[in-house]
Amino acid sequence: MTKEVRVRYAPSPTGFLHIGGARTALFNYLYARHHNGKFIVRIEDTDIERNVEGGEASQLDNLRWLGIDYDESIDIGGPYAPYRQMERLDVYKEHAEQLLEKGLAYKCFCSSEKLEASREEQKARGVAAPTYDGTCRHLSAEEVAAKEAAGEAFTIRMRVPENVTYEFEDLVRGTVSFESKDVGDWVLVKANGIPTYNYAVVLDDHFMEISHVFRGEEHLSNTPKQMMIFDAFGWEYPSYGHMTLIINENRKKLSKRDESIIQFVTQYKDLGYLPEAMFNFFALLGWSPEGEDEIFSKEQFIEMFDEKRLSKSPSMFDKQKLTWMNNQYIKKLSLEEVVALALPHLQKAGLLPEELSAEQRAWATDLIALYHEQMSFGAEIVELSSLFFNDHIEYDEAANEVLGGEQVPEVMAAFKVQLEALEEFTPDAVKAAIKAVQKETGHKGKNLFMPIRVVATGETHGPELPNAICLIGKEKTIARVEKYAK
Repeated sequence: MTKEVRVRYAPSPTGFLHIGGARTALFNYLYARHHNGKFIVRIEDTDIERNVEGGEASQLDNLRWLGIDYDESIDIGGPYAPYRQMERLDVYKEHAEQLLEKGLAYKCFCSSEKLEASREEQKARGVAAPTYDGTCRHLSAEEVAAKEAAGEAFTIRMRVPENVTYEFEDLVRGTVSFESKDVGDWVLVKANGIPTYNYAVVLDDHFMEISHVFRGEEHLSNTPKQMMIFDAFGWEYPSYGHMTLIINENRKKLSKRDESIIQFVTQYKDLGYLPEAMFNFFALLGWSPEGEDEIFSKEQFIEMFDEKRLSKSPSMFDKQKLTWMNNQYIKKLSLEEVVALALPHLQKAGLLPEELSAEQRAWATDLIALYHEQMSFGAEIVELSSLFFNDHIEYDEAANEVLGGEQVPEVMAAFKVQLEALEEFTPDAVKAAIKAVQKETGHKGKNLFMPIRVVATGETHGPELPNAICLIGKEKTIARVEKYAK
């Protein structure tokens, strides 16, 4: 490449970091790092009515949590600052004046009521995508001056060129083209002096020397408008790549109102997902490496990223794949790391106190260790370990079937005696006690282990039985066994 790769992720602080935004940021990041370029985070905050408190912080904090580091932004600065659009209003104003002077834009005095009436009239005529009807396009300089003198509010509209085809090579989709007649004169600057997205983004991309733009396919139709602005100033276009939609498991476009999928990165963080797993999962959401492997480090993704392997088909957000992948990463953690991940969730659920004694921490560590291999995310420990916090057991149909076995009273009576005789209550000691029951009663296999498991834990399957019994405790286990001993 002849010039430095500079890409940007430009979120609006109208909400928190969404999974779609995270994927966009990630692909831009991987492209920049693969080509030893720069990754910029720019804040597009001109939709001031919809900006939310904490929106900027959510974007930046969660990008960093995911491991997506950036080279320039509002918090670390850079040579092309400011990186917040509302701090660049003078740039947009100056260039809007230039477009007016060149006759490439004009002032529009149409009221919102008139514009709405025009839209409805076009819809009534069967126009699928209504455009501005051009009322103010041919106002004379005298008419414009008179309206301004009368204090009429105005927007600034782009004078869309006639009979122009806007064609470009999309990095994902190949050749894409639009006709100017389908666009209609669009607003550059609103009546309050704030630029619209399609105008401001071009000036920012140009002056920040953005070389490539990877973004969601919903921006595809914005591209001809942006190309008009580049043309108006004689500037070079960046290279565009429009990534496909993310769809749910019903193959419907992912909507922020879709409650079947957790949508915001901070929610995954709060549930105890690992950032490395989320990075891995997002990187495969619309991009595929060569071969069948699916688990890669960030460094491996950077090394092998190739925009030619971005998918042209919609990307399904597979929840089961994400939990599987996160489990793969959890398995690689040390026990100390897994305890740090899971313990806060037991405390938040009120199952363990905020301040733990050494004995309580040791117990919690042993508990979490039981589920180290099974756990898919930190918060799952609450449900997985519920049997250790239930004083009252309600047996389901499968459990009752086990308890109905004719050998159960005999097994429980022998097990009770063995438990009471234990001086040390350890997994090895409990295992030896169960072995002694087998020798005494002659019952083995499922006839031995299933009744002990069901009576002690209330469940027909679960973690290693001697370990589980030790965590339940000697007194509680004996009390449960006693009810079924003959």
